[in-house]
Amino acid sequence: MRSYKIKMFSEKQLTEIKALLKPENKIVIISHYNPDGDAIGSTLGLKHYLKTKGLEADTIVPNDFPKFLKWMPEAKKITIADYKRKKAFELIENADVIFILDFNATHRSGNLVAPWLERAKATKILIDHHQQPDDFNFVYSDTSVPATCQMVYHFIEAMGDAHLVNKDIAQCLYTGIMTDTGGFRFRSTSATTHRITANLIEKGADPAEISSNTWDTNTLSRFQLLSLILSRIEIIGNGRVAILYLKRNELEKYGFEKGDTEGFVNYGLSILGVQVSAFFMEDLYEDYIKISFRSKREVDVNQFSRSFFNGGGHINAAGGKSFHSIEESINEFKEVYTHLNLEE
Repeated sequence: MRSYKIKMFSEKQLTEIKALLKPENKIVIISHYNPDGDAIGSTLGLKHYLKTKGLEADTIVPNDFPKFLKWMPEAKKITIADYKRKKAFELIENADVIFILDFNATHRSGNLVAPWLERAKATKILIDHHQQPDDFNFVYSDTSVPATCQMVYHFIEAMGDAHLVNKDIAQCLYTGIMTDTGGFRFRSTSATTHRITANLIEKGADPAEISSNTWDTNTLSRFQLLSLILSRIEIIGNGRVAILYLKRNELEKYGFEKGDTEGFVNYGLSILGVQVSAFFMEDLYEDYIKISFRSKREVDVNQFSRSFFNGGGHINAAGGKSFHSIEESINEFKEVYTHLNLEE
């Protein structure tokens, strides 16, 4: 019996979900656009769990994901919709059950996949930790949990199947928890999180191997881009706000690869006295600015991003978009950052 409380599907809902998970039903697992470690870890962790019950599930992500996540078991079997549109469309259209992981609104699956997902007749099961979820057939949403991978573990427990967790499941779920907690540094990391990662280690997750596979994979282009943004960090708001940015021509110049800018926003937050870091980056292919926000303590970047930058996420970590130029986007941020509840 669990010694901690979580927001979980009701017993009635769990019974209904168990009835849906049968070999004759086509099961699809899908995660969000620009998938990160938690997205890939939860997708594959759930897939491997279903496999232990004799169930096959197809996995889909809207677009490609960083190379440093492709070491995970069966990562290379994920259908990338951008590359295999017909296959992804048919899998979603013909699915009986769709698990929606690490995002809570269909539009977050991108312009290609979102319409397919909205029209799909499948029963949709959401497992996610972001704020203000859309309505689906079954919703397990808990913003207090630091990673969807942790929620997948809770789901496996609630299904009465904790004993089925094997090395493949453990490796995937540990990766997602590790990356979404910033290496267990973020405020949302709880004692429960550590208890679960301890269980995953006992089941075969290797922290040293996972950390090395995920983080000791720097490319030359990553270091060149990092050197560039660190050389021109701008500090405003009496030393409390850091601004970083990259332009498309700079990404092209240094041979940007998917994942090269992962974690760049955190460098701003590591500066003494800084409470909020904002990282602006021109998308390499589309005409918009991708924005990442990080904050400390009670400074709510989720609501700030929702209000001003078409985004959202968590209190201390959120994303946004701007459809203006990068200069205009940064200037807009400078005009509205005072709406953040910065500490004196």
